[in-house]
Amino acid sequence: MAYETGELGQTIMPEDAHPANFRNQELCLAYFTLPMALNYQRDSYKLWHAALKTFNDSETKIVFDCRKTSNLDFETLRSFLTRYKLALQPNKHPQTWQTISKTIAENWRDIEKMINSSDNDYLSLRKIIQQDFKKGFPYLSGPKIFNYWSFILGEFSGIKLKNRQFIEIAPDTHIKKCSIILEVITERESKILSREQISEKWRKALNGSGIAPIDMHAPLWFWSRNGFIFNFQDE
Repeated sequence: MAYETGELGQTIMPEDAHPANFRNQELCLAYFTLPMALNYQRDSYKLWHAALKTFNDSETKIVFDCRKTSNLDFETLRSFLTRYKLALQPNKHPQTWQTISKTIAENWRDIEKMINSSDNDYLSLRKIIQQDFKKGFPYLSGPKIFNYWSFILGEFSGIKLKNRQFIEIAPDTHIKKCSIILEVITERESKILSREQISEKWRKALNGSGIAPIDMHAPLWFWSRNGFIFNFQDE
């Protein structure tokens, strides 16, 4: 694959900005979960660099502990999250962060136990976050972010989810551009189809290929960001 051989150009993922070592699995899960809920209409690279700076600061690192964050004074939390611009919206972003932390702490104590409660099953985890406790997971429960987060759990946290093949591709602007070029959708369809409908188009296109839809996200995202320097259609 061109993505794996470097033919797509720069393929350093935003989430590659992470600590070299985590003290434990829970800290790793929190690092790749909580910032994800703030990744809306902003530069992903700046987000994760801010997350790393926040993590490396001995004072602000506490925000990655769901139990401690759920009881943290809001003004203190806001101060910690805005110090390195991890939170750009001084009210909304800290509120989102604390709401998710409280939901996890009060119902499962930590993220690892929440995932274990789903039997490490993507479909069960989706039900927990998108249905049963949806209000407790602002933004993270959205289809686009939830699917991408599920992918990141495996890529960076070593979580092997059952039914991973059902994780849908997240059709952002870059994926839409690629979808048009590869004739998965038309220019007109890119304007009228919902994200869910575009995801379904990709699922049908990949049917029988052995490739999970979400595994196409990174290659296509970089292909678009790097100016389509590699022509898939000529392979």
